[in-house]
Amino acid sequence: MRAAAFTDLIGPDGVSTIEREVPDCGPEAALVDVEACAINRHDLWILEGESAMVDATDLPFVTGLDVAGVVSEVGDDVRGVEPGDEVVLCPNQTCGSCRFCREGPENLCERFSLYHGGLAETARVQADRLIPLPEGVDATTAAAIPTASMTAFHMLRRAEVGPGDLVFVPGATGGVGVATVQLADIFGAETIGTSSSEAKLERVRELGLDHGIRSADVDDIREAVEGIGAPDAVINHLGGEFTELGQSVMRRGGTMTICGRTAGGESTIRVANLFLGHKRVIGSTMGTQDDLRRLVDLAADGDLAPEIDETYALEDTDAAFAAMQDRETVGKIVVEP
Repeated sequence: MRAAAFTDLIGPDGVSTIEREVPDCGPEAALVDVEACAINRHDLWILEGESAMVDATDLPFVTGLDVAGVVSEVGDDVRGVEPGDEVVLCPNQTCGSCRFCREGPENLCERFSLYHGGLAETARVQADRLIPLPEGVDATTAAAIPTASMTAFHMLRRAEVGPGDLVFVPGATGGVGVATVQLADIFGAETIGTSSSEAKLERVRELGLDHGIRSADVDDIREAVEGIGAPDAVINHLGGEFTELGQSVMRRGGTMTICGRTAGGESTIRVANLFLGHKRVIGSTMGTQDDLRRLVDLAADGDLAPEIDETYALEDTDAAFAAMQDRETVGKIVVEP
């Protein structure tokens, strides 16, 4: 089978199409003929050599978390999944034995990790992580849901966002940003989003963004947000200087959830503002398998339509990562093996 592998950790030029043996299934696993696999900033960090989990000794390395396709084989111990089923994978990998796996939520697992291997014609996956696709949800749509929408959904829930709330989304045009805008709209909330591109902001306005701020300067953004109102919640997938920005603009008693570090791995917290303002800053990673199941149902009902910027053939995976690196996209990028 063909796979798009990282053969050098130097960015998009390090992606090559290689031949690999179709993996053995295993008693508790399933083989999925991959019809679509979305890529994420997580994958790009690996490709750029910025992830501690992969180094040169792991090459060639096949990434790809967000897998959707058709089951071709199941292990002897698998129940509830059969060949021919159309499915999407929940990419969470958990130990199943720690207190958080026992009591939930599962994404607090002490040994939490993520699946890799979807950028190939066939993927071996943990069968009990597969969710059947309802009628009306195709593989490309399904592949655009897991990482971005699970993350956004879980962050909104942790921030207790509800009808009438004001949600600030710095960097509203990436995968998590767009998903946050769409889901906040479903929750009945109002959104403020930022981008350095007016064209990209206009696309997100069409997806439900209420207030767009064209700027990448935190001082300009702060002034613009304050002119709109004090957000009840900040959904921060950028980190860096946007953490202090989010803390300063949100209302007393507001909540900021943080899931990423695209703008920097270190942030400043203003301690007096935090405790005097009764504010909360919460870390959040991914979501739960039940979150994904609910999101797939929203897609089936027509309430959620993940924004897909472009699709690529497997042999063009390098171009897909180049597009992500150039920050020219809005929403998700999907590879279709």
